[in-house]
Amino acid sequence: MAVLASGVGSNFQALIDARDAGRLPIELVGLFSDKPAAPAIERARAAQIPGVALKPKDFPSREAFDEALFDRIAEVQPGLIVCAGYMRILSAAAIRRFDGRMINLHPSLLPKYPGLHTHERALAAGDAEHGASVHVVIPELDAGFVLAQARVPVLQDDDAETLARRVQSREHPLLIACVDAIARGRLACDAQPPRFDGEALRAPLRLSDEDTLVPAAATP
Repeated sequence: MAVLASGVGSNFQALIDARDAGRLPIELVGLFSDKPAAPAIERARAAQIPGVALKPKDFPSREAFDEALFDRIAEVQPGLIVCAGYMRILSAAAIRRFDGRMINLHPSLLPKYPGLHTHERALAAGDAEHGASVHVVIPELDAGFVLAQARVPVLQDDDAETLARRVQSREHPLLIACVDAIARGRLACDAQPPRFDGEALRAPLRLSDEDTLVPAAATP
């Protein structure tokens, strides 16, 4: 598995920790970034995972940067690519190279609030629930099939910061649960539609209070 990250890399670290604890049957083959100074790169080095960072300004276009970065990703032959806090929009050509093998963690209950400032938008809309989604990456922004979601309540005195912390507390277990299900062959994100335990997904899976994935119909 390869990971794309632009910043602190807390989700990347959560994957490392779960692997090291024997909870994730994965091999992390590389961390790839658009920010050479990103803390995520240091996390990779500390865990003895190859880290590669290219500077977008060194390339004439977004497409040229993506081609170079994904050439490097292809060298490690990942079966799965996880976008975990990667802040660049990927070109369609890059996505097609790994069609059905790339997932993204997004801080909203998609299809609500693709893009940025999701917590502020949920508060402005007066939503009673907010959360995070893991979806298949397609060329359209945050529009791929939603595999699973974690939901949190929006409290009356919430601001964007408190709501973000509540969502972030569920992002790590959501991502770990999805990666684990893919690694064990329970969740097939390359199928059309994706399948869970052999059954076609008709709605996103839910993260239970026990941090396991369950069909939406099995949750209250």
